[in-house]
Amino acid sequence: MPFTPSHTVCHEAVIPTRDAPSVPRPPYADPPLVVSIHDVAPATAAETRGWLADLAGLGVPAVLLVVPGPWRGPGLAEEPEFGAELRRAAEAGHELALHGWSHTAQPGGGRSRRWSGQIAARGAGEFWALDESEARARIDLGLGTLRAAGIEPQGFVPPGYLASPGTWTALAASGLRYWTSHFAVHDLRAEVRRTVVALSHRPAMGARGRPFGERSGEYLISRSPQWFTHRGRPLRLALHPDDLRRPGLRDTTLRAIERALALGARAVTYAQLLDRLAATGGTGTETAPDATAAVR
Repeated sequence: MPFTPSHTVCHEAVIPTRDAPSVPRPPYADPPLVVSIHDVAPATAAETRGWLADLAGLGVPAVLLVVPGPWRGPGLAEEPEFGAELRRAAEAGHELALHGWSHTAQPGGGRSRRWSGQIAARGAGEFWALDESEARARIDLGLGTLRAAGIEPQGFVPPGYLASPGTWTALAASGLRYWTSHFAVHDLRAEVRRTVVALSHRPAMGARGRPFGERSGEYLISRSPQWFTHRGRPLRLALHPDDLRRPGLRDTTLRAIERALALGARAVTYAQLLDRLAATGGTGTETAPDATAAVR
């Protein structure tokens, strides 16, 4: 089944501006909701189709985070039909972004950085310990592979949302529109950072039953529309292929999306969000390092 929704719903990005990261954002009349599907690769094509079918039923566009290199199987270059499906998804209104090259942690960094990367990214923190040249090489390799498949990505989302200072520098020269961290969307053209938290409900690692991590994740996701949308704040929700191994995770996340829409959220992609900011003359400050930069 191709990555084409059964119907198309147009969403206009509506988002006010803010002056600086330290200045509280005013509430939004129809707060933005960005839903991203992570780890999109030939090996996860079936799961990606499943999530897209769910979102199509809600009229929600997705941001597809593509891993173009070999990961859990052949890379994008070896699967041309998968590339064709991604192009059809873009034509249907979904947005495509680069999600690293191999989605696998690389050597380097101090002990605390390696530990935090393992916890936050489950061994997938590919860009957490790279210097500028290493990061640039992987970004260029990923972009080249996507473009060879006829795909023009809008932005970059590092696996686990973890990016080293060297990666920040490499991204500034990448020509991409944006990159995202766990707590912000970074506009690479305007050099501003918009604070919007990303939440996800992940399966426990190697545990049986419903461990505390899953229960706490369910609590956060199920209440996020009340905490963010109801108060006029933007919200980002992240979906993963492995989430579908536990039906309860899927159901909790879909209910949260439905609740956010019922409370007046406007579903948008990252590029739509930034386009609206540009159209309204949004202002900001130079992109500042994330709190995670202190971890070495």
